[in-house]
Amino acid sequence: MGWRIRVVHETGYQYNAPVHESYNEVRLTPRSDGHQNVIVNRVETVPATRSYRYEDYWGSQVTAFDLHAPHTELLVTGTSVVETGDEVEPVRKATWEDLESVAIRDRYTEMLEFTEYVSKDPALTEVARDIKGAHEPVDAVHAACRWVHEKMTYQAGTTGVHTSAPEALQAGKGVCQDFVHLSLVLLREMGVPSRYVSGYLLPRRDTAVGETVSGESHAWIEARTGGWWGYDPTNDMPIGERHVWVAVGRDYNDVSPIKGIYSGGSAEALDVTVDMTRLA
Repeated sequence: MGWRIRVVHETGYQYNAPVHESYNEVRLTPRSDGHQNVIVNRVETVPATRSYRYEDYWGSQVTAFDLHAPHTELLVTGTSVVETGDEVEPVRKATWEDLESVAIRDRYTEMLEFTEYVSKDPALTEVARDIKGAHEPVDAVHAACRWVHEKMTYQAGTTGVHTSAPEALQAGKGVCQDFVHLSLVLLREMGVPSRYVSGYLLPRRDTAVGETVSGESHAWIEARTGGWWGYDPTNDMPIGERHVWVAVGRDYNDVSPIKGIYSGGSAEALDVTVDMTRLA
């Protein structure tokens, strides 16, 4: 049985001169599906704005808003209460022959393609070939994620939002985004449809009911081996009751929590906090 978790994600901007207008889209609404149920979600801004919601191409919920009054600060707060699911079991239906079929490659082309973040690299191609030759699809997914986990050290501040997978591997350090992009390179090299998942992770398994802790934005992969299932390469563990799923896409660019353009002053400061409370 999963947990009930409240997530409060705040992003604040300060500008060195008044911003006259801005246009923004926010992905802070967790997904409701067979594994996770969203009880409450709201996205609020200061200054207050009128917003509208839509579902993007990948099925993620987007809140869009724009501001046309001069402002020197902007605060965006996403608040959600979510019932999470139990540990996700792998789907062991597809063989390598199934994944190589024209039907699969046509249906999931976008989740097999390489991108600026998930870019090809000769060394990673060799690693993927070795893993594929030694494992069936589900075990190959686990082996790829474990290889990344062993090769990379988690360290904030060593990479940026524009770092590609090969660049992160060369550094040998990075954050969850880098672990996911590297895993996706290996999976797509093997021909396993795979996607980037953004969300949150309640850090401590021993968090007491009613306790609020400093959480974190997080990311993991989903692979399709006859059905979608997820795995967390940063922590080398299955997706479970502490994971809150928000958005999916080909890479980080498709799921970033906040995107926008503005005219006027430039951003001087950015402050992001995530508070998570285990409710049940």
